[in-house]
Amino acid sequence: MPSRWEIEVRASEPWSIKGELALSCNCTVFCPCVLSLGQHAPTEGYCQTWAAVRIDEGHFGKVDLSGIKYGFMADIPGPLARGNWTLALFVDEQASAQAVKALTWIMTGRAGGSTALLKILGGSFLGLRQVPISYEVAGETRIIKIEKIVDGAITPIKGKGQGNVVIRNSEYWIAPDVTVARAERSRFRLFGRNWNFAGRSAEICRIDWGNRK
Repeated sequence: MPSRWEIEVRASEPWSIKGELALSCNCTVFCPCVLSLGQHAPTEGYCQTWAAVRIDEGHFGKVDLSGIKYGFMADIPGPLARGNWTLALFVDEQASAQAVKALTWIMTGRAGGSTALLKILGGSFLGLRQVPISYEVAGETRIIKIEKIVDGAITPIKGKGQGNVVIRNSEYWIAPDVTVARAERSRFRLFGRNWNFAGRSAEICRIDWGNRK
């Protein structure tokens, strides 16, 4: 177990992540949690979701996180704001041990800042897997592969005329601007879960997270 001193030092480290996130969930239409900020129940009454993040620029203290890809899973029994989330983390196999520790600290909410709510809402943490992860863009579709765990293809919903449907200036914890999307392909297999969310709600967000805002 880390000492109290170690916890306080890690929690005080300045950190920042800028990049893109693609998320797929089990909602049959666009996720109501975005605008209700987790107060409204998901369309199925519970939330099952996976997401992948491509870090374009990032650091945790002196640890460079730039270029790392990672993902996470959340299984939530009701409205998101009620908590009791079951979480798991997946980090690309090429990430250093220091980067893996930093992302674990960030994505369990213990580093404070943009992801601090994960410490409050998380009920159990199933652990971390370090595996090959790819996050590619084909046209406007995000192709996500987390080896033997996730196979996803997330495509924005076209708006009237040019451009995609975008929710702007929200207080959603992930990002204020959310591109509404659909999962063309979305399989998740791990921890006794075998999910297929093809045709269901998805999101694409530019993220700017940190604890020095």
